[in-house]
Amino acid sequence: MPVAVPARTFQDSELPEYVRALTRRLEDYLPPEQIERVVAAFRRGAEAHAGQTRVSGEPYITHPVAVAEILADLRLDAETMIAAILHDALEDTSYAREAMVAEFGASVTELVEGVTKLDKMHFASRQEAQAESFRKMLMAMARDLRVILIKLADRLHNMRTLTAKDPDSRRRIARETLEIYAPIAQRLGMSMFKSELQDLCFRALYPDRYRVIAERIRASHGNRREAMGRIEAALAARLAEEGIPARVVSRIKTPWSIYSKMRAEHKTLSGIMDVYGFRVITGSVAHCYQALGAAHGLYKPVDGRFRDFIAIPKANGYQSLHTVLFGPFNAPIEVQIRTGDMDAVAVHGVAAHWAYKTGAAPSGAQARAHEWIAGLADREAGTASPLELIENVKVDLFPDEVYLFTPRGAILALPRNATALDFAYAVHTDIGDHAVTARVDGRFAPLRTRLVSGQTLEIVTAPSAQPKPQWLEFVVSGRARTAIRNFLKHLQHEDAVEFGHRMLDRELVERAVSLDTIAPAALEAMLAEMRYKRLEELLADIALGNRIAGTVADRFKTLSGGAVRAPQAAQHERLTINGSERGVLSFGNCCHPLPGDAIFGYLSAGKGIVVHRVECPNAAELRKQSERLLEIDWDRSVHGDYRVELRIEVQNRPGVLATVAAAIAETGTNIENVEYSERDIATATLLFALEVRSRTHLADVMRRVRRAGVVSGVYRHPV
Repeated sequence: MPVAVPARTFQDSELPEYVRALTRRLEDYLPPEQIERVVAAFRRGAEAHAGQTRVSGEPYITHPVAVAEILADLRLDAETMIAAILHDALEDTSYAREAMVAEFGASVTELVEGVTKLDKMHFASRQEAQAESFRKMLMAMARDLRVILIKLADRLHNMRTLTAKDPDSRRRIARETLEIYAPIAQRLGMSMFKSELQDLCFRALYPDRYRVIAERIRASHGNRREAMGRIEAALAARLAEEGIPARVVSRIKTPWSIYSKMRAEHKTLSGIMDVYGFRVITGSVAHCYQALGAAHGLYKPVDGRFRDFIAIPKANGYQSLHTVLFGPFNAPIEVQIRTGDMDAVAVHGVAAHWAYKTGAAPSGAQARAHEWIAGLADREAGTASPLELIENVKVDLFPDEVYLFTPRGAILALPRNATALDFAYAVHTDIGDHAVTARVDGRFAPLRTRLVSGQTLEIVTAPSAQPKPQWLEFVVSGRARTAIRNFLKHLQHEDAVEFGHRMLDRELVERAVSLDTIAPAALEAMLAEMRYKRLEELLADIALGNRIAGTVADRFKTLSGGAVRAPQAAQHERLTINGSERGVLSFGNCCHPLPGDAIFGYLSAGKGIVVHRVECPNAAELRKQSERLLEIDWDRSVHGDYRVELRIEVQNRPGVLATVAAAIAETGTNIENVEYSERDIATATLLFALEVRSRTHLADVMRRVRRAGVVSGVYRHPV
């Protein structure tokens, strides 16, 4: 339990004015004893930060007090206020964690630790440090949502005072805020934070563009005041006639929202400015729909511009009716209709009504936020790299969502541009892992199909189906990407262990040694010396090219103590591959080997075995490192498709590309890419990248292409 604070009143005249201003805000909703604890936190923070100043020259303690003031506007609890004032104390001062726990409690201390960065640790780059700090904050958010509220308020005040920084720092901080913190504020439904953060970032990154748009807003607002007043009065009068209790307010777009709309809709500034925005606040959900009818009766609605976010809320809990009307001044009117509670959630998101939620069930926005953060925490557990985690989170922070239905009528919200496969993983990881196709509104569609709001999906699965590396090329949700990567990593490890065992066993047979002859204690000692916990890790590293099988076999022979066995296989026996070992095998882009080609393997550290054709242009250079060469051959049964390139010389005339592509398509071959490599008046050279099954399949393709009347030569590339 925290110790009792000194019996001193928070109206002390010795307190700075900015602290007294904070206490006046707190008096609106906190009891005096809790406000005194906040003042005690200020005194402790001021003492800890004594002598420290900001870049602007102000005493450093003014920053954490300003952060607390931002949170006081959200009417957050006393613990959050105290943690905000002390949020830099553990990181930047000698104030000890134990002392903070003793004075202000474990809960406050955990909040402070959740916001604290990892500056005391060493990282390879600034990006890695930021990513690891974000991972730490994410874990703290999962335990207590107030961590992110303090962090957002901290970032907001830093952005408000960003002009004190040098230009490079301003741009770096603004870019990070625009990519991470503003989208998080939106994802949590905190539109006021989001809008101000975006505008401050816009001003820091593009000061001239910001100035032009801001000046245009000021001038336009003055010129349009009379027109907006007339529309507002007309809406209010119609609602009153219908007996609908409502309040109508006009909305002014922010510079960032105007700039974003200009880019998204490819419009000029004048085209975007010619829009009137209004918000109607009513007393109930029924009144919202009645107000919608009244607005449509006053001005005609624009077809296709109505959205019902009350029946289908956004992922962050936002609820409202959106409609666009034909206005009286030849300009569209954007109208949002919602209840007072919906408006509070739209503005403050998870922080709405926070002070009154103690011991009660969380609001809809808070429940959705907890669900989202819990999902991120689960994803973090399966993500090895903090940089990978932060990229996945960025994907999840798209400002727009698509809303989809399961066959039973449940609604799922997915990021913009989500595919049927993203939907499958949103339902359940097992559904995604075994997905083969989808039914979209009753019709079969590929897993890569992009989805639009309102569609109903059913995923068709098969027990034998499993994730493929190509899936990563079209999924967009962080959940799907993490699940696919985890499966492929597990598959790669299993393949690597199996293939590494084959490689090591071949070398041991040549040395007439068996693992059975090595004492377990000696084997464990050697693995420990090589920093492996299990033999499987060593075998995987052999297959991935991080260890040479021959060198490891020599060490095993030493451990065997001279015990040998009779050779069981001929020396220099080739390893065979069937194409299913994609976790540890890759195929050289320099020569594109196919089943049927004479091949050899090259052990590339970290990549595993890279397969090359014997006549590869780089073969001579690779053979200089003989210890990394591997004698391999194709198995009798080979699976999968293999990339190959064809150089096709053609007559340069209209339609030639379509003619050649049609000839290739007749063989059932997939065309990955095509480009012109050379071109003159009479002739041209086309480079086709294809997927074929074998040399025999390729020969069939080349015969079909030669029969096309426009082709003068077909060659495998490189020859």
